[in-house]
Amino acid sequence: MSWWPSRRVRRLPPPPPPDEMLVTEDRLRRNVEDVLVVRDRQVRGAAVVFRGELTTEPARALDLLIARFRPFGYTPYLREDAGVVAVQALPMTETAARPATRPNVILFSMTCVTMLLAGLGYVGAPMFDALRTAPSLALRFFAGIPFAATLLAVLVVHEFGHYFAARYHGASVSLPYFVPAPPPILGYLLFGLPIGVPFGTLGAIILMRSPARDRNSLFDVAAAGPLAGLAVAFPAIVVGLTWSSVVPIPPEGYSGFGDSLLTWGLAYLRFGHIPPGHMLFTHPIVDAAWAGLLVTALNLIPVGQLDGGRIVYALFGRRHRTVGRATVFALLVLGVGAFLWSLRTGGDIVLAIGSSLNWFVWAGLISWLVGLHHSPPLDDVSPLSWGRRAIGIACLILLVLMLPPFLLQIKSS
Repeated sequence: MSWWPSRRVRRLPPPPPPDEMLVTEDRLRRNVEDVLVVRDRQVRGAAVVFRGELTTEPARALDLLIARFRPFGYTPYLREDAGVVAVQALPMTETAARPATRPNVILFSMTCVTMLLAGLGYVGAPMFDALRTAPSLALRFFAGIPFAATLLAVLVVHEFGHYFAARYHGASVSLPYFVPAPPPILGYLLFGLPIGVPFGTLGAIILMRSPARDRNSLFDVAAAGPLAGLAVAFPAIVVGLTWSSVVPIPPEGYSGFGDSLLTWGLAYLRFGHIPPGHMLFTHPIVDAAWAGLLVTALNLIPVGQLDGGRIVYALFGRRHRTVGRATVFALLVLGVGAFLWSLRTGGDIVLAIGSSLNWFVWAGLISWLVGLHHSPPLDDVSPLSWGRRAIGIACLILLVLMLPPFLLQIKSS
């Protein structure tokens, strides 16, 4: 997941004295007039807005204005405004110096450890399961490799998909920051309860330190991560299913991950209809790929700073807020539906609440933490290419296919 600083909370420096601001506005106007036929102009604190019609293509106009505004300490933003083009000159923000990579390395190392610990909770790989009874504790630790290596591959490829797409478009970007999380086995050892994050990680982010140039580059950076991660997760789950099997449900019942349309379809192609009283005993690679698909799906939710939010902004521009509100509403509906369905299929009230709670949590996190706002690119006038539009619609379809209505399913024999 990539993360741009939000323009909504950006604080502009205090405006200079009026006389100095008039001089700055006049200098900026002189550098705009051969690019934009200025119909009106407006000074808003330290920002200056010129409105009119461009005399050249938006991409070329942006190149010229960036070079001309830089000596005055300003950055141009192009956007459509009531049938004309507005050139908004904002004071430049200083580009942060390249930080040390030590935090990235430390967090990545910690994530490797927590994911290996989480991997101990997933069995089904005979060669690695044999390590669980090894005399050496170090060897037992490596029993979690099938799960940890698969999920880590999905996350690493996802984040570096963002990274290399951003570098290709000349954006300033950080290396990935992986987020370790205590796995259930650690909670059991410390508190006697299997509490924790079942994947051993909360994912990873990269920080975008500069705005996207236009909608095409915004789209490329946003879509590169999920599509790259999917290129690892999809073959992983296909291979893992070939090493999985159908077995009778044990007398005590079982719990497992809920199916999305994609995972259900792949399992059906491999095993057909699973007879009553039987269950799919998955290889740890399948469990890790399921987690990778879930992470990809959650990132594709079309809201705010999420990858899906950027894709929707590139597709629909300012209407992305409407899509975001509809998405939050859809998550609430999904939560209510999961609750009612769980009750209808014989689940008790506790299970029904557990099945639906995650969607209400996501709706709340999106509304209060992620938000519906998205930072505009420098050039918000040039349209998105038709090829990218088709890929963007495909990404939204993938969201529907990969998002499971239930994160957990519990069945008895």
